[in-house]
Amino acid sequence: MARLISFDIDGTLEFGDPPGVITVATVRRARDRGFLVGSCSDRPISNQQLLWEQHELAVDFTVLKQNLDDVRRQFEAENYLHIGDTAVDRLMAKRAGFDFLHAIDDDIEAFLVENFLQG
Repeated sequence: MARLISFDIDGTLEFGDPPGVITVATVRRARDRGFLVGSCSDRPISNQQLLWEQHELAVDFTVLKQNLDDVRRQFEAENYLHIGDTAVDRLMAKRAGFDFLHAIDDDIEAFLVENFLQG
């Protein structure tokens, strides 16, 4: 069964405003290993899609932050993870039944390698 990772954009991804610590290479690595990946942000969906296109990365979903639960309903996965940088990100993740990692406070790279990107 698939695993799913949702990324906030601003303050989380390197191309956010402000830039975050998660690189496009990290997202690409997850995608290449078969993970369902996408974004869940306050940015309009069309803007999220444009950002992914600019970085030449096809994603499985783009949703507004308050609609993260729609992602869970749309995709059957073994694990659901949202990575963000605010208390609102944490709240939306928990409400949707996602695990949550804080992009600044948690060691994202180590967690992803250990739990999601091995092999």
